[in-house]
Amino acid sequence: MTAINAPRDKYNAVWIIFFILGLGTLLPWNFFMTATMYFTSRLKDPPTDLFSNQTANETSEGGDTRTLLESKFNNVMTLCAMVPLLIFTCLNSFIHQRIPQKLRISGSLTVILVVFLLTAVFVKVDMAPMPFFTLTMIKIICINSFGAILQGSLFGLAGILPASYTTPIMSGQGLAGTFAAFSMICALATGSALQDSAFGYFITACVVILLAIMSYLALPRMEFFQYYIESNGSRPSADEENKMDLLKKDSPAEKRPVVNLMGDEAKPSVSVVNIFKQIWVMALSVCFIFTVTIGTFPAVTVEVQSTVADGGAWKTYFIPVSCFLLFNVMDWAGRSLTAVCMWPGKDSNWLPVLVALRVVFIPLFMLCNVQPRYYLPVLFSHDAWYIIFMIFFSFSNGYLASLCMCFGPKKVPQHQAETAGAIMAFFLSLGLALGAAVSFAFRAMI
Repeated sequence: MTAINAPRDKYNAVWIIFFILGLGTLLPWNFFMTATMYFTSRLKDPPTDLFSNQTANETSEGGDTRTLLESKFNNVMTLCAMVPLLIFTCLNSFIHQRIPQKLRISGSLTVILVVFLLTAVFVKVDMAPMPFFTLTMIKIICINSFGAILQGSLFGLAGILPASYTTPIMSGQGLAGTFAAFSMICALATGSALQDSAFGYFITACVVILLAIMSYLALPRMEFFQYYIESNGSRPSADEENKMDLLKKDSPAEKRPVVNLMGDEAKPSVSVVNIFKQIWVMALSVCFIFTVTIGTFPAVTVEVQSTVADGGAWKTYFIPVSCFLLFNVMDWAGRSLTAVCMWPGKDSNWLPVLVALRVVFIPLFMLCNVQPRYYLPVLFSHDAWYIIFMIFFSFSNGYLASLCMCFGPKKVPQHQAETAGAIMAFFLSLGLALGAAVSFAFRAMI
């Protein structure tokens, strides 16, 4: 069976489903991250009016007036998100052979849906700052733990399909941030109380997660999807199991002969070490990309204050628009561009060079008008500098990360592609965790 005989993806249905699933993998984290204005408003000690839209990141000219919980919220939130993401991506290499893929993906989406429903309910429940902070971090740990299982399973599955089917996952993940930022801006623009806006905001997330669940349940019915699952040597009754095991060279399940449409020959064994030797440049590149990105966004970038707002409406919208919306729109644009352009190629030396050059964004953002600050001077005080840096920072993140995730599985033979995709997902998660760890240092240096 060859790709020449592959059925057509009617109406691009499989592409759209992977796009929606990509949206579902990062939507939970982006909705929590973008709602920092709401969360910090409930961490003031003693609790103050929740109905003001001007309370987030409030500082005075004399110094930092925020409580300890407010000042550390972004760093702790990032750490509580990225470390579980890494740990559960590793654990996914064990559970993938014991838990059916359908249960892993649909079950993870269901748990995330329940967490968002609870988050919406707790918007209406009065709570002291410390219990609220603790409960919020538990929810963040929960959604990212199950999000890791979801993401690892999804990338491993996409590795079986043509390279263009990794793009909708990456593009969907980019849209997740854009959708979250736009939703928050709309909530602020309504002029509603911050508490009411947050309630509608989290209910919106529930609707999208429910759509992702319905889309996944429709995927096995697609002839195009069934063709590539069968041609990869997987039986439909096996629920298209992910063959990745990060800690063992050969999976016991892979030593069993399986029947496929090519005949009765056994499927070649898969060595994770050998696969890594072929894709290590792509794996380390995607890890470095997200280390730089999460090291500065949002822990550093969200603390930048406008110098041109002068107390006007732009002060309220500066971070939601210039930080969250702009980042996610340009990140999405970068991810989506790989659908029509894949320069540099998978064997080009330019790709790791461009990845390494992104390190320059760390000092650039640290030298913007981050407040409060104690050590470094402000060299780029005007809002325009921050916006320019954000455009290049976010576009390069989306484009280069998507290239790496597309090229990784295509540098190995077809029967190893699923394992390569899961390895790439692991190093993506590793980059997120490392970025969360170094974000404390980057913010402290300012």
